[in-house]
Amino acid sequence: MSENFSLKAFVVLMKASRTLEEIIKKDISSHGMRTSDFTILEALYHKGRQTIREISEAVLINTGSITYVIDKLENKGLLERSDCSEDRRVVYIQITKQGKELMDDIFPKHQKVIEEIFEDVSTEDKQVLIDVLKKIGNKWESGK
Repeated sequence: MSENFSLKAFVVLMKASRTLEEIIKKDISSHGMRTSDFTILEALYHKGRQTIREISEAVLINTGSITYVIDKLENKGLLERSDCSEDRRVVYIQITKQGKELMDDIFPKHQKVIEEIFEDVSTEDKQVLIDVLKKIGNKWESGK
């Protein structure tokens, strides 16, 4: 019987994904944060002011859960809300000075962990991986 490379690729991808998720969770928790807190702060840190919807789409947390996380981060002084003057239904979220200082400290360390994960993978192989994963994701995002 011939080997099913699609199934094998799927299993390897899922195992690698689980391993990477555990490494990242451990790294983020070493800074006293939860993954959801970090991903929201990271989005604001790199992209600037965002609406709740934009953050939700960027970090893949549903809008119901994200409000709870934003409330906690706001209470810690790491981000703040501001109303949109053109549309009262829209609320902007932005990182505070305290939040930026925290991310200035944490993010380079986090990036180093990610660099270590991929240190034995050539630039060419990383590009192939990016292209393949985009191809898979785009096929199913567009409704196949």
